[in-house]
Amino acid sequence: MSAVAVLVADGFETIECLTIVDVLRRGGVRVSLVSIMSTRDAVSSQQIDITCDLTFDEANFDEYDYVVLPGGLPGTTHLRQDQRVCDLVTEFAATKHVAAICAAPSILGELGLLVGRRATCFPDFVKTLPAGTYAGGKTVVVDGNIITASGMGQALPFALAVLGDIAGEAAVAKVRESIQL
Repeated sequence: MSAVAVLVADGFETIECLTIVDVLRRGGVRVSLVSIMSTRDAVSSQQIDITCDLTFDEANFDEYDYVVLPGGLPGTTHLRQDQRVCDLVTEFAATKHVAAICAAPSILGELGLLVGRRATCFPDFVKTLPAGTYAGGKTVVVDGNIITASGMGQALPFALAVLGDIAGEAAVAKVRESIQL
């Protein structure tokens, strides 16, 4: 079974970060909240405090098949400014899987990881995507090993798309039923 690392920085979007953790864990997937900061503690853009499972320096990313980038500001900015995050995302895009939502697909665009692909993001960040990449708003886009979503309203479909990619449609159906979707 695949394992997923959700990268967290102060200013993350609460629903985008925690929905995927909830859905994947319900689906039987091992998920770790990984703080990119020196402490496991993080605070969302809505001033909600969480404690992550690990810090970036404690994580062994060889154990993970997916890295997830939640959006939110200034969380996305903090993720983009951390060279360790950029290197990890580039490696995972080349050899494993990456999922990003809302503002976070801008990181993939700025790193050149979306060239020749289709993706989505929050409308304010479309300019960060390569020409011809943007697949529209209010959606989730799966293009090979990269999954993107346009914003908080797509957090649940985004999480289910990642679950489907990892564990298959039977796991998605089980979770959908358990949450009355």
